[in-house]
Amino acid sequence: MNRLTLAAAALGVVVLIALFGSVYTVRQTGQALITQFGKPVAVVTKPGLHFKMPFVQTVILFDKRLQMDAFPAEETILGDQKRLIVDGFVEYRIVDPLTYYQTVGPDPDAILQRLDAVVSSSMRNVLASNSLIAVLSSSRTHVLTQILGQVRAAAAGFGVRVADVRISRTSLPVQNTDAVLKRMRSERERVAAELRAKGAEAAQKITAGADRDRTVLLANANSEASALRGEGEAQSIAIYAKAVDQDPHFYGIWRTLEAYRHGLGRGNNRLVLSPDSPFLRYLRAAPAPGHTP
Repeated sequence: MNRLTLAAAALGVVVLIALFGSVYTVRQTGQALITQFGKPVAVVTKPGLHFKMPFVQTVILFDKRLQMDAFPAEETILGDQKRLIVDGFVEYRIVDPLTYYQTVGPDPDAILQRLDAVVSSSMRNVLASNSLIAVLSSSRTHVLTQILGQVRAAAAGFGVRVADVRISRTSLPVQNTDAVLKRMRSERERVAAELRAKGAEAAQKITAGADRDRTVLLANANSEASALRGEGEAQSIAIYAKAVDQDPHFYGIWRTLEAYRHGLGRGNNRLVLSPDSPFLRYLRAAPAPGHTP
């Protein structure tokens, strides 16, 4: 009786072990590869409870979520022979467990070294054909697109789809920093000198144009002023002659008084004249009305 009980208990344990060994769970974020004696026989992507042959088949679980791998910093030579240290990260997911198992192996983390090598090779190839300005300017997006295309094509053979490749940091090697800064400063100075030269040339053209316009305006103004002055003098002479013709006697008296005012009015002029000089006639006696001098 004891032997039967022990046998039944042993059989129950075996059945339980077989039962537990035949059941596995695939999570919503995972996928599974079933191997039989090391040979892949099925890929399971549907989440839930599944069964397999105990002791014969093995379940290898893979995460199908987006994962990130930070690749180490390394020094590369750019297309303009400048050296640059870059590091960054790559985002990927396992999309084909069978291909992954056949090319990489059962370890989900084994792909990291492969990805680092692929990213390093692709980055060197792309950066070798681009200048430092392209990598550090808005053209950087085009550079990253080229790197992503090469990495994605290489990683497809591992059953992995690469979603994105990014450069986190770029820096110059210490021994090259001063030289690069000097070249950049020289280039900026050259551009500044060129802009100053263009500005000076434009200023000279503007100044020359302004001087020319000024000369033309002054010449026209002087010509117009001379014409107006001549017309005014002609009108003045005509008015003066008309006034003289109206009363020559008064005009003679007025001219003599004007001569007194200008010649004797300041008090510091000396005239040597005889007392009976005609010039002093209005000082001796007032002019007679209507009398022509």
